[in-house]
Amino acid sequence: MARAVSQLTDIEVKAFAKTPGDKIRSHHDGAGLYFVVDGRRAGPDEAGSASWVYRYMFEGKARMLGLGPYPAIGLKDARKRAADARQLRAYGRDPLAVKDADRAARRADTARAVTFKVVAEEFISAHRVQWKNAKHADQWTSTLKTYVYPLIGDQVVGDIDADAVLKVLRQDVRGEGRAVVALWEAKPETASRLRGRIETVLDYARVRGLREGDNPAIWRGNLKLALPARRKVRAVKHHEALPFKEAAKFMTALRTQDGMAAKALEFAILTAARTGEVLGAAWGEIDLDDARWAIPGGRMKAGRPHGVPLSAAAVEILRALKPDNAPTNALVFPGAKPGKPLSNMAFLMLLRRMGKADLTTHGFRSTFRDWVSAETNFPSELAERALAHAVADATEASYFRGDLFDKRRALMDSWALYCAAAAGGNVSPMRKADAA
Repeated sequence: MARAVSQLTDIEVKAFAKTPGDKIRSHHDGAGLYFVVDGRRAGPDEAGSASWVYRYMFEGKARMLGLGPYPAIGLKDARKRAADARQLRAYGRDPLAVKDADRAARRADTARAVTFKVVAEEFISAHRVQWKNAKHADQWTSTLKTYVYPLIGDQVVGDIDADAVLKVLRQDVRGEGRAVVALWEAKPETASRLRGRIETVLDYARVRGLREGDNPAIWRGNLKLALPARRKVRAVKHHEALPFKEAAKFMTALRTQDGMAAKALEFAILTAARTGEVLGAAWGEIDLDDARWAIPGGRMKAGRPHGVPLSAAAVEILRALKPDNAPTNALVFPGAKPGKPLSNMAFLMLLRRMGKADLTTHGFRSTFRDWVSAETNFPSELAERALAHAVADATEASYFRGDLFDKRRALMDSWALYCAAAAGGNVSPMRKADAA
C-alpha cells in the first residue's frame, strides 16, 4: 500500500522558500500539487524564487500547470487552484489548454479595445526620433487628424477593412471651384500619401499582435482595383516656379521689401537652398571669410552634410545681419519669438504682399535649374550637386567623387550676377571655357 503524502504547512512553505541552495527543489503537498523552489539564480546564502506547480497526466502525456508565484499565491489559494484543475480533468478537459485559451481570450479582449487612433499615435511617437525633422511627424499627425480620425479613428484597429480605407479615400471634400469631390480625385497626392500612412499603421498593428490577415490598405492587387491610378485623376501639380527670365525683375522688387523674411528669401534664392535649410541656418555653419555655408546632415533631405559656396551677394546679406559676438547656435534668420526661426508661412505671406501668391519658395530652385540648362554651359550634374539632389546613376556618382566646390562656386557666382542684372537686361551665358 502506497505511503500517504504528508501535506505541507504554512510554516514549512515559508521555511522552504527561505532555504538557500543552488538547484531546484520540489516539495509535494499531495494530489499533484508541488511547491517548487529554484535556487539556481540565487547566491549560496540567498533564497531562490518559489512557485506552485500542478503535475498531472492527460491523454498519456505528463503535463505541468503553473499556478502562480509564492508568496503572491499562498498555500490555501494554491490548493484551490489545483482542485479546479483536477475538476477540469474530471470533465475530460486539459487544464493547461484551458489556461492557454483563457490567456488568448484576454489578449483578444485587450486588442479589441485598441483603436486605430491609439495605434497611429503610438507609431508616430515611436518613430519621431528617426524622422529627419519635426515637420514630417507634423504632416503625419495633421493628415491623419484631418482625414482619418473623424471617420475611423475610434474603430478597433483589428476591424479595419478595405471598406473602411475606401471610406477615408472617397470622403467628400471641397475640390477646385468649391465643388464637392471625393478626396482621391480632389487631392490625389495627399490621398495617395494618406493611403500609404494607413497601410503603415496597420502593418505596425499586425506586428503588435493587434490585427491579423492581409493589409486592406495595400495598393497592388487590392485598392488598385477600386480606385483610378493617381496619374489618371489629374496631373500632379508641381511647385510653381518663376520663369528664370523674370528672376532679375523679381529680385529688384524683393530688395525693396523690409523685414527678415525678405532677407531670408533673397538668401534662399541666391543659394538655391530649401526653405528648411535656410530657416534653420545658424551662425556656426557660416564661414564669411571663406564664403561657404556648411549645412549639417540632420537638416538635409538626403541626410548628408552639404557645403554651399556663397556668392558675394549672399555674403553681403549675411554681413549686414550678423550681430557682434553672435553665438554659434544663434539663428541667422530669427523669427519674432526669441530663439525661434521664421515660420514657413513668412515666405508665403511675403510673396502674397508682392502680388506673387502663385509662387512657392521651393519653386525658385526650379527657376535656378531651368536657368542653368537654358542659359549656361555648366554641366547638368553640377547643377544637381548645387541643389543637393541624390545622384541618379553610376556616371554621376563617379563625377561626384570630387567635391567640385570651386566649380560650384563659379556656378553660384554666375547665378548671383544673373539675378542682379537690371530688369530686362541680358547676361551672357557662361562660355565652355568658363564652366570647365
